[in-house]
Amino acid sequence: MGRKERSRSYEEFNDDDDEGNKQSAGFFDDAIELDREETNDSLSPEEEEEEEEVRESSPPMRFSKSCLKNLFMVVLIFIYLLLTGVAFFLAYQTISDFLEKLNHPVMSVTYKEVDSFSPPGIALYPGRAELLSCRHHFHDYIPPLVEPGTHQEGECVTQDVMYDGPFSNQTMRKAVVVRGPSDVRNKELIFMQFSLNETEEDFSAITYMLFSKFSDLTESENKSDFMRECERNYSMWTFSGGFRTWVKMSLVRTSGKSHEAVEFRQESAEVKYNDKRPDSEKNNQLFFAVFEWRDAFMQDIRLIVTANPWNSVAILCGVFMALFKAANFAKLTIQWIIKMRKRHQRNKARELNQIQ
Repeated sequence: MGRKERSRSYEEFNDDDDEGNKQSAGFFDDAIELDREETNDSLSPEEEEEEEEVRESSPPMRFSKSCLKNLFMVVLIFIYLLLTGVAFFLAYQTISDFLEKLNHPVMSVTYKEVDSFSPPGIALYPGRAELLSCRHHFHDYIPPLVEPGTHQEGECVTQDVMYDGPFSNQTMRKAVVVRGPSDVRNKELIFMQFSLNETEEDFSAITYMLFSKFSDLTESENKSDFMRECERNYSMWTFSGGFRTWVKMSLVRTSGKSHEAVEFRQESAEVKYNDKRPDSEKNNQLFFAVFEWRDAFMQDIRLIVTANPWNSVAILCGVFMALFKAANFAKLTIQWIIKMRKRHQRNKARELNQIQ
């Protein structure tokens, strides 16, 4: 009968626990105490001594469990702080990388093949030198010179422009602008010959400048202002007397954030001219210049911003989700700590009630 009553009391206790622990803690303690008394009545003296030893050994076990729970709590808090620190670091690093890429775009270089270029403008500043001839040739072939140093029939389209220098209004500049080659497939070139009679300078050279389209000059309403702006913005080069200077041009187009610029790059080679004229005619120094396109490719340079805002937004969303999960994890940890503390207080109060 005692075993049946104990079994019935346990079944009632389990049913009450399933319903949500609606019975009071005092009733639970009374049931346990009653069960212990009934068990002690049915136990032999040796079994009572063994049960007493188990009761004496239970406080250390409770103490060890409490230590493990506290250690686990500290580890959970440390993991939360670590996750939070990593999330903030990733957010900071993502924003820094985005701003760095936004402020420092990379350069993209592409080459576009063309059949012909727009005829460039070749602005020559001969000074006291005189243009003797200007002819078009093809396929990198220049015929032998006939009567060098004399005027010959020209084929080039030229324009003379007078304007004030861009850096000093008191300096008058005279430019002979020649229409440059365009047929790059047939390797069109322009061969020019200049003559300079007696100079007071120690070194003799002719300065020239290149701009993208000869038509920009012919269509300009004020050619003087156009040439002044070209000289202000473009580079100047020179070729020397007594040499044949072969200039190979290439066009570079640069596209920035707000504007587009076109510039020329050139490669030049000089070959000494073997002057076979009589000594009486050598007082007139000769200049020879050849202008040709280097190849059929136009270089296009663009500044590209590699910072992708969508990638940054996606990373930040992942970071904030991690922070949210960490915060939720911390909330559950705190709730678990409070629950464990309350349970510990209930157990402690129960032990005190049993002692009393």
